[in-house]
Order: sequence, then C-alpha cells, then structure tokens
Amino acid sequence: MITKRIIPCLDVRNGRVVKGVNFEGLSDVSSPVELGKYYSDCGADELVFYDITASAEGRALFTDILKEVAKTIFIPLTVGGGINTLEDFDRVLKCGADKVSVNSGAIRNPGLIKEAARKYGNQCVVISADVKRVDGVFRVFAKGGRENTGMEAIGWIKSCVQNGAGEVVLNSIDTDGVKGGFDLEMLKAVSDAVNVPVIASGGAGCSEDFVTLFNALPKVDAGLAASIFHFGEVQIPELKKILRENNINVRL
Repeated sequence: MITKRIIPCLDVRNGRVVKGVNFEGLSDVSSPVELGKYYSDCGADELVFYDITASAEGRALFTDILKEVAKTIFIPLTVGGGINTLEDFDRVLKCGADKVSVNSGAIRNPGLIKEAARKYGNQCVVISADVKRVDGVFRVFAKGGRENTGMEAIGWIKSCVQNGAGEVVLNSIDTDGVKGGFDLEMLKAVSDAVNVPVIASGGAGCSEDFVTLFNALPKVDAGLAASIFHFGEVQIPELKKILRENNINVRL
C-alpha cells in the first residue's frame, strides 16, 4: 500500500510566510527558515516553498532564504515561484530544492516542462495548477490566481503530464483557505485523468478532512495545507496518528 504524504506549504512573500483566503488578503505568519525546520522536525513528509509574488512581479525567486531553508530541513523540498526557464530550474536546484514546481512559466512556454524533464528527469518536474470554476468549467489561472487563462484545466494538466511532469499539485482556488474540506470533485477529475502522483491543495480545515480525502479518493497521493499547520490547529504527529487509526498508511 502506498504511503500517503502530509506536506506543509510555505507561501513566501518578501521573505516572510503569509497566508490568505481564496488567494487574497495575505497576513504575516512567520519566518520560512524557522517554520521549515519545525515541520522537518515534527514529521512532515515533504515541504513546499512558493515565492507567491515572483511571477506577478516579474522577478526571479528569492534564493538567499531558499538556501537557508534547504540547509535546515531533512525532508524533500519542492520549490516554485517565478520559474520560467531552464536556468531558473538550475538555480533553484543548486539552492537545495529536490523538485521544481512550475505554473505560470509553463502556461507562457508549454515547452518548458518537456525541456526540464529531459534535462533533470520527470521526478524533478512538478506542475502546480491553480484552478477555479468559471461558469461550471474548471479553468487554469496564472500569476498566483490573479489571471484567468481561459484554458480548460483537466486537458491542460493532462498535456503537462504527457510532456514530462512527474507530479501534479492541484490548488483549488475555490476552497483555498476556506477550511471547508478539500475540493473532492476537482481532485477526482484530475486523478482520474493522469497516472502520476496528485497532491491535494486548498481547503483543509481539520484532521478529518485528510481522512475524508484519502478514503474518498485513494488515487490522491498527498494532502498539502498551510494555515491549519502554521497556526497549530492541526499538529502533524496527531494527524498521522488519526490517519493510521483510520487504516490510512502514513510514515510515523
């Protein structure tokens, strides 16, 4: 049985971890270095680090803070934000990332995924899709959820995987920060469409939401969350204990 992963997410802006609701109204949480170490020490399976305004501000990702985070953790690190070229992949990997997450960069240049997968391997390339319902259709959004691309999301994600993305992070803008549970309908559509690991992001409000996720959608490989971990509403060791009690396989 595949072990399900629990992944905290650090949304970083101006060198600080921030959190909002539906991608808006961001408030300051903590230092990414301190928070990253805390999660590494308390049983998180991986860590995701997003420089959330790099794409919108048209700049490269902050590498100094990233290096500090990578030095202090002992779990796999996925990094995204402002990834537009192979040089960006190279720079982030040299800073200590294990996987690179690409979103707006792949929308602008669909060939980027294929090039990166060829050079660094599929396991290194993560497609992070910010998706929202527009008139009942799943649409892809760019620039940190600010811009509707008009692209239908399931077809887009499928094409990214066919081009070499080895993992999908599905961020539901509809459920982000709302704490009403993961977007099961959207996640089912994506996990049925691809044959690579799918990470659920957006909507976790309590431990039970992770139990529901993994029971309802066995194909989903991991649950990602931010604020419930950052604000201590859910402790990762306790969450894993609850998952185990519900016969969901996790690494303790």
